[in-house]
Amino acid sequence: MGCASSKRSKQLHGYEDPSVLAAETPFTVSEVESLEELYKKLSNSIIADGLIHKEEFHLALFKNRNQRNLFADRVFDLFDLKRNGVIEFGEFVRSLGIFHPNAPVADKIAFVQILLAVAFKLYDLRQTGFIEREELKEMVLALLHESELVLSEDIVEMIVDKTFSEADTKGDGKIDLEEWKAFVSKYPSLIKNITLPYLKDISVAFPSFVDLPEIEDSGC
Repeated sequence: MGCASSKRSKQLHGYEDPSVLAAETPFTVSEVESLEELYKKLSNSIIADGLIHKEEFHLALFKNRNQRNLFADRVFDLFDLKRNGVIEFGEFVRSLGIFHPNAPVADKIAFVQILLAVAFKLYDLRQTGFIEREELKEMVLALLHESELVLSEDIVEMIVDKTFSEADTKGDGKIDLEEWKAFVSKYPSLIKNITLPYLKDISVAFPSFVDLPEIEDSGC
């Protein structure tokens, strides 16, 4: 048993015993062991060093190593607890724990609050502490571009006007953090969306969960 643990520690950066991680997260020991297999696959999908890099994180989310997403970059930063530019095994398990159906609701709410603050900072392009209409429009256009959706200028203006007028409850032509949180809180599905039901029995759903595309050799 000790030899097996020693072997694992050499293969995984930030490796921690499954029983320790199970005690600190909603996962069972067997679920942590399944996550270990998932981590191995993700952390070697592009760079075979046993660490999850940002490109590998994007690949897992979008099936495309080159697709960029500002919000996903910030979520990566939340997983990267040590702030060293990579996600280690222990960080991976602890961060995924918040998505488990058995995770405390208080923890989910706290995580959503962090995500809201992250999203606010993304929209606050000029870092003024407020979201102005033009900043909101820029982000809407960026999101449409990432989604490969093409809408007429009139439709975009209607979306921006409706969103801004609903969020700017003070009517001062800008959206502060509290207004932003109040606006987003009107959509309680956010809490539901950070629960991944298949994590409850990850051993069963595991094969489809780790399905990653083959990386073509670019010849570089």
